[in-house]
Amino acid sequence: MTPADLSFEHLTAAQARERRETVEDVFRRSYVEAIDAGDPFEAPAEFMHRFDAYTSPARAGDFELVFAYLDGTAVGQTWGWPLMPDTVWWRLSHLDATGIDLAAFTHETGDRTFALSEIMVCDKYSGRGIARALHDELLDGRGEQRATLLVDPNNSRAYARYSRWGWRQVGTMRPDWADAPTFDVLVRSLE
Repeated sequence: MTPADLSFEHLTAAQARERRETVEDVFRRSYVEAIDAGDPFEAPAEFMHRFDAYTSPARAGDFELVFAYLDGTAVGQTWGWPLMPDTVWWRLSHLDATGIDLAAFTHETGDRTFALSEIMVCDKYSGRGIARALHDELLDGRGEQRATLLVDPNNSRAYARYSRWGWRQVGTMRPDWADAPTFDVLVRSLE
């Protein structure tokens, strides 16, 4: 299997809600260790609660989900949305302000920054380039200037990949979800 063997499906928030069972299935097959360890933040019910909030009609905006398929089976998924002017993203972040104009850096217009919220590949298919293929499928061709994401600073494997893919740390954030850990905030140019 190579990334060339993959097919992709792009969904809006409404379409993603209709495929909720597939979203949960991919999550369960991707976060096996975290679920087995009893991490409350990674509990399937909590994950799906966050998914429901991201895709709710009140918040959905330009939400986009991409499934990766191999031989008709969903083997990974990623999603995100553009940050709107009223976003809490930067208000929850603790940014390294060295050499940057904080007000300018955090100013959002709805078409400046894309927040990549999730990217996951089922354990059975890990290490085959699927995460990178999903990443590129979601971000290539977007109209925003940059993208941002959160990564667990202890997830050295993911962190190393993001660094190779052009992401750089700009601060930290603890989302306002129950049991959320503190993540590193990364950004990457899309231009």
